Amino acid sequence: MMALPEFQKGALFPDELTLANRFGVSRGTVRVALTRLVNQRLLERKPGVGTRVLPIPAESSIGEWRSFSREMARRNISVESYFLDARRFAAPDRVAQALQITAGTEVLRLDRVRGWAKRPVLHSRSWFHPRLRLAEAADFSKPLYELIQAETGSVADSAREELSAVPAAAALARHLKVPTGEPLLLRCHTVFDTGKRPMEFAEVHYVSARFTLTLDLKREAP
Repeated sequence: MMALPEFQKGALFPDELTLANRFGVSRGTVRVALTRLVNQRLLERKPGVGTRVLPIPAESSIGEWRSFSREMARRNISVESYFLDARRFAAPDRVAQALQITAGTEVLRLDRVRGWAKRPVLHSRSWFHPRLRLAEAADFSKPLYELIQAETGSVADSAREELSAVPAAAALARHLKVPTGEPLLLRCHTVFDTGKRPMEFAEVHYVSARFTLTLDLKREAP
């Protein structure tokens, strides 16, 4: 039933009594089954609204960091941009340490909210090394590292990743349309050019119910 097109598109499930009559089971059995599916994050139930199918979270490999939009396109997901802001700020300590610059140095900061099917999935905040001299008016709708290479000649060659779980602060919750305190996946990465110099430090918050990160590991030869 969950796989029927109308429910995949967001239609509400019939009420418990209707489902019980349709399948010839007790209302209690239906309630237990629905609760189990909600706990498995396959359904969502909202008081006063009803029950509907949750979209299957998209999956991304950590190794595919160079172009999020292109990776999602290969999975037949069209990435939408809901917010973009590029301005200059003084680099806080954590950013200065990652970019190997003096704290307080003015750097370009790029904030973006992206997702698909009119649902925000991630908020990214990127800080760029002043060496790149990126302009605030650059076309950040393009794949980021292709833009950087075209504008500055710097090539993104490697990245260092850190993952953690954090609660959504009020401002992030508003951007991502989730309750304040909702668990988010935080991915911090520092990107280096071919000369091993830091180019970008980014903090990316994902709505974990809508997105999954994967990491492929391989045993090294002894």
